[in-house]
Amino acid sequence: MDRISGAIMGALIGDALGLGCHWYYDLDAMRQDYGPWVDGYTTPKPDRYHGGLKAGQASQAGFILILLLRSVAEWGEYRQDDFTHRLDDQLFPLLDGTPVYGPGGYTSQSIREAYRRRVEQGKGWNETGGHADTSESAERAIVLAAHYAHDPGKVAEVVSGHCLLTQADEAIVAMTTAYNVVLSRLIMGERLTPALSDQLMQLVHSGQLPFHAVTGQDLAPPRPGDPDPPRAGRFSSPDALLTPGYMARAAADPDIRIEPAWKVSIVYGMPCAIYHQLPAAYYLAARFHDNFEAAVLHAINGGGQNMSRAMLTGALVGAQVGLEGIPERFLLGLENSDELLALCQKIGKRE
Repeated sequence: MDRISGAIMGALIGDALGLGCHWYYDLDAMRQDYGPWVDGYTTPKPDRYHGGLKAGQASQAGFILILLLRSVAEWGEYRQDDFTHRLDDQLFPLLDGTPVYGPGGYTSQSIREAYRRRVEQGKGWNETGGHADTSESAERAIVLAAHYAHDPGKVAEVVSGHCLLTQADEAIVAMTTAYNVVLSRLIMGERLTPALSDQLMQLVHSGQLPFHAVTGQDLAPPRPGDPDPPRAGRFSSPDALLTPGYMARAAADPDIRIEPAWKVSIVYGMPCAIYHQLPAAYYLAARFHDNFEAAVLHAINGGGQNMSRAMLTGALVGAQVGLEGIPERFLLGLENSDELLALCQKIGKRE
């Protein structure tokens, strides 16, 4: 339970940390506005993203994560119809289909596309997923990874279905699913090490995760006459499950150094796409597996799409250190943290 709360609160803290200094692709400009090192919550400048909000508040990504958190906490399970009802009633009436509008002061591409299909075109929730290649689905699905952490197959099932509500590209669904399966293993007490990907591949070969095995055990090449490995499910490649192992190996290799660690954003890319975000988050979460503050602050100080980077990193490290490993100042400075902590305590509980 401590790791469940650590993962969810870690994501929400990462979201709020990014609010003020979000989307600075000119790092000199970010340093000019917020100093040489961002070390806590910041208030957005009036003329930038999220202008008008205050330090410690949630962006729209955090707002939607909290909608899902409340739904799962109240029902004791994921009910897609309840979550989509909340989007219809509590989010979409606050949007107009443009970027700089709505809760948090900015609406992402994936949510704008879902809004247009659902509200403007009157489509059902089975037709709302668009082609945004970003990490919004992975971020809010952290709640689902936490609730079903004991069952990696269930995590993959509910997360992949949940992702399709707003993002339908199969590669994005696969990476979103893999991230949350990784997170579920950390919540269950595993560490983000190179061995984790080997453990995930064992689950693929046993049919518990919906990825095609492609090769034999330990990525051994097929031999003449070998049959095609059986398909465990919908995803054609297991590569999204291998990425965290390679990032953990890079973090542990003394000959591979990214110094200072915030420059991971430059190595893997500052933009929003999930294929930029996940390698950086895995690297930071492996390197600072026992230091929540260092992990999220290096994620933030790398600029660019630092909010998503900090959310994804915060969940991974929060799962490893647990709630007790998160500095109190981050909890005290987060808006409505007492309510959020109470909701976290209901996640993962089963009759």
